[in-house]
Amino acid sequence: MKTKLSVIIPTLNESVGIESCLKKLQGLRQQGHELIVVDGGSDDNTISLAYPLCDRVIQSKKSRAVQMNSGVAVASGECYLFLHADTSLPNGTVDSFIAINNVEKRWGRFDIKLSGNHYLFRVIENFMNVRSRLTGVATGDQGVFIGSELFHKIKGFPEIAIMEDIAISKILLKHSKPICLKENVTSSSRRWEKNGIIKTILKMWMMRLLYFFNYDTNKLEKIYS
Repeated sequence: MKTKLSVIIPTLNESVGIESCLKKLQGLRQQGHELIVVDGGSDDNTISLAYPLCDRVIQSKKSRAVQMNSGVAVASGECYLFLHADTSLPNGTVDSFIAINNVEKRWGRFDIKLSGNHYLFRVIENFMNVRSRLTGVATGDQGVFIGSELFHKIKGFPEIAIMEDIAISKILLKHSKPICLKENVTSSSRRWEKNGIIKTILKMWMMRLLYFFNYDTNKLEKIYS
């Protein structure tokens, strides 16, 4: 039986790139998979641009965790693939999922490639992939996927302001190690390029350290933005 994917995309003011993101995913729709956009209160035209290119557009509270849980609530697939609006899936994505036995009970992520050409992006992406393999922790920009049965068993994403990807990885690790697909998703390096590569690295690590010491995620979200 063919595995049906529900691709869930949380958005907030993504009018610049949402059309490009969804157009790249039309092949999945043609194969019977579904695209669900969950908007967190955009004040641009993200929603109107998304409507013709996906199966469902719903609105929820501004929070990636809440938005992704809301997307699952209307999804009908056997596996949920959570995708950032600035991340592109590799060719052969469907074949990768078909090859996973008992996908409803499994979880994992892709390797990541950053879109920028600077040599430091090659270092960063390789480090991210190796670190993820060693720790079993996946980040949202790696294209996290969770089987429907497992997702409901753990009751979804913890609805915290930020770091929901790390939080759910730790919960999922209690059930199984992640499947680390070697195919690359390509994630935008725009934040790194805008704020400075080294500065962004230091900021991300500072936030991880603060989260490790149980710093208020609402305050962390303000630092991130």
